[in-house]
Amino acid sequence: MEEAGAAVTAAGEAELNLSRLSVSPETLESELELRGEERRGAREALLRLLLPHNRLVSLPRALGSGFPHLQLLDVSGNALTALGPELLALRCLRTLLAKNNRLGGPGALPKGLAQSPLSRSLQVLNLSGNCFQVVPASVLELRALQTLSLGGNQLQTIPAEIENLRSLECLYLGGNFIKEIPPELANLPSLNYLVLCDNRIQSVPPQLSQLHSLRSLSLHNNLLTYLPREILNLIHLEELSLRGNPLVVRFVRDLTYDPPTLLELAARTIKIRNISYTPCDLPGNLLRYLSLASNCPNPKCGGVYFDCCVRQIKFVDFCGKYRLPLMHYLCSPECSSPCSSASHSSTSQSESDSEDEISVAAHRMQKVLLG
Repeated sequence: MEEAGAAVTAAGEAELNLSRLSVSPETLESELELRGEERRGAREALLRLLLPHNRLVSLPRALGSGFPHLQLLDVSGNALTALGPELLALRCLRTLLAKNNRLGGPGALPKGLAQSPLSRSLQVLNLSGNCFQVVPASVLELRALQTLSLGGNQLQTIPAEIENLRSLECLYLGGNFIKEIPPELANLPSLNYLVLCDNRIQSVPPQLSQLHSLRSLSLHNNLLTYLPREILNLIHLEELSLRGNPLVVRFVRDLTYDPPTLLELAARTIKIRNISYTPCDLPGNLLRYLSLASNCPNPKCGGVYFDCCVRQIKFVDFCGKYRLPLMHYLCSPECSSPCSSASHSSTSQSESDSEDEISVAAHRMQKVLLG
């Protein structure tokens, strides 16, 4: 194969680069069979095989027999509609790059993938730039995955089963049609990089604050108007991208407020006045209700709330880099608005710390919007 041979490069004995060959898939298949035969007597096994941009419509059959020790396979930029059973024969594969193909149908991934040795060996899977509308169920069983890329597909949701990928360190889901972030995403203890940019996400669940290993969070070009206060718990976060979101530019006061029930008023009185009681004094359902009290974050208030609260947006400095819009839950409208013009000189700590967005300088807001 003289024409193809001129395009073949090798980076050491462990890699075979057959990228961008101007030959037919049949000719490429023959070349792979020949190279596989040559490798059988070689001292060093072939570990990396690069086959991008070769107009492949299916995986070469020679993969299954000629390259048993392969650790990296790159078939990006082809016309693949399915990754066939040949893939299952690559028992040592750690990295599979199959971006920018036509994958996405029911048979896009081989049957038995979750039960194959790949479920224990595969660490990096890149399926970006394909046509997946859902995350394949078999991908959610690849327990050794450390990096999963499904950007630029047609995903509508992130399945709750994403929590199965406990070894995941990098998750790239940018450029889809995702509207919600499931709280189960917070159950990934090793996650360092989370990319959810260019979607349709409207809110961030407070559970995301449990991602204590998270260093980079990309949320730009979504539909976010605020972030939960709990996000301040991400103390290791080094990069936060929020540009292109309709983040609020002023506090939202008294968005909704239904008066508290008689039960809640009584429970608030017990908590605020520290009225003592014992388990023998009250029924079990009331004891459980009293245990659900949340403290009002206004330090000058000292109140509590149960089911009834007022939502308020507060801008908070984060890591000295950002002014983040965080959602607060206050016990009553009085905690979110000045009492009178005479009291402005003794503004509460909550108000002085947060600053009404009318008076916040434009350059401070830019830090939020540009991330």
